[in-house]
Amino acid sequence: MDQLNPRARSDEYGSRINRSHSPLLANSVPYFTIVAGIILPNLALTSAVPIIPPLGFMLLLAWRIVRPGVFPVWVGFPLGMVDDLFSGQPFGSAILLWSLAMIAIEIVEARFPWRTYLQDWMTISVTISAYLIIAALISGAEIGLAGLMALGPQILLSVLLFPIIARMVARLDRFRLMRVKVIG
Repeated sequence: MDQLNPRARSDEYGSRINRSHSPLLANSVPYFTIVAGIILPNLALTSAVPIIPPLGFMLLLAWRIVRPGVFPVWVGFPLGMVDDLFSGQPFGSAILLWSLAMIAIEIVEARFPWRTYLQDWMTISVTISAYLIIAALISGAEIGLAGLMALGPQILLSVLLFPIIARMVARLDRFRLMRVKVIG
């Protein structure tokens, strides 16, 4: 009966024979998601109190944590430049902060090559908190008790939202490495 229906006898690897990763997807999905994460929060509402997390920065950190080899360390410069162009921050602030964040994560990964979920989350929490506070200082805000209370919800939301973003990046990584049929 299996000889009559070729789909009935599909072994574990038979559906993946003659398939390869798409170079276009493998190279463009991480950059596209970060640029989309930079642009999307700017299309949302604006208020006097910052509440929307820095989605582009969080996506960069998530890609770095979930898939360490996908970006070189210097990628903070061009992606930070895109963020500076769309965010309204003083030009060069995201370039500096994104580059420093990539270097800091590289140093932490070199110092502690064994990683746990808790270590990754704590590293990202400190990085996001420092990023938001330093970005506020660079923009000219006075960070006192009132400034920290205004930044508190954004920091808390960013830290709590990061595991969801990391899960989303893991799914996007699966899509990025999807196998396509090779013709020829």
